[in-house]
Amino acid sequence: MNFIHALTAAWQRNDSLVCVGLDPEPARFPAHLGADPDAIFAFCRAIVDATADLVCAFKPQIAHFAAHGAEGALERLIAHIHAAHPGVPVILDAKRGDIGSTARQYAAEAFDRYGADAVTVNPYLGHDSLAPFLDRTDKGVIILCRTSNPGGADFQALDCGGAPLYLRVAETVARDWNAHGNCALVTGATWPEELGRVRAAVGDMPLLVPGIGAQGGDVAAVLRHGATANGTGLMVSSSRAILYAGSGTDFTDAARAAARELRDTINRFR
Repeated sequence: MNFIHALTAAWQRNDSLVCVGLDPEPARFPAHLGADPDAIFAFCRAIVDATADLVCAFKPQIAHFAAHGAEGALERLIAHIHAAHPGVPVILDAKRGDIGSTARQYAAEAFDRYGADAVTVNPYLGHDSLAPFLDRTDKGVIILCRTSNPGGADFQALDCGGAPLYLRVAETVARDWNAHGNCALVTGATWPEELGRVRAAVGDMPLLVPGIGAQGGDVAAVLRHGATANGTGLMVSSSRAILYAGSGTDFTDAARAAARELRDTINRFR
């Protein structure tokens, strides 16, 4: 099953548009995990097992593992998700973008080493930098478009022939780069009206929407501007608000409650 089919099935099976970002920060882990030499894996696995039936995807952030020398934990975590929760796709949040042999190595890293179902990438270097990802027709390629951070407008909002650059990116992906139907776009919840412009440009293409939770994105506005006609089309990402909802031995219960609350809030506006 390719990424888009798995995502569509997860939307329906779990009645959820929630994507849980797995951004481990050991300093914020519950105290009882402090003595565990494999705490990053143990923490993330516990979050996954507590929330898997409430989500449409998981999104581990590679830097949060690599900064602690925990790439092996990331490999095992993705393998665990596939084995214990088959059908829940995994997005490697790596924001890769380079040319030639380097791009091919980044694609192999994401899909062959880590076993991710999709990866986030940067379109700044153009089509050839993403071709090794796009050619993996069973995998998802999630392209930065209008990011949730305040500084995203420095370049993404620049006029590009009568339209902002982010919209030109969306149009180009939909028109030229999505030949295999495996593309999606990153569009931040913090800019709901711009999210709507992207949706109008790309039809039913899936959108990964960060910025809910700690960044303050508005769920109602995201659904109003970004959902497709059938009430799907979105992967609404939340990381810290779910991961660190609790700080005691019951942290998994708190994470599950936070994920359920977000899912139910989203569903009220679908």
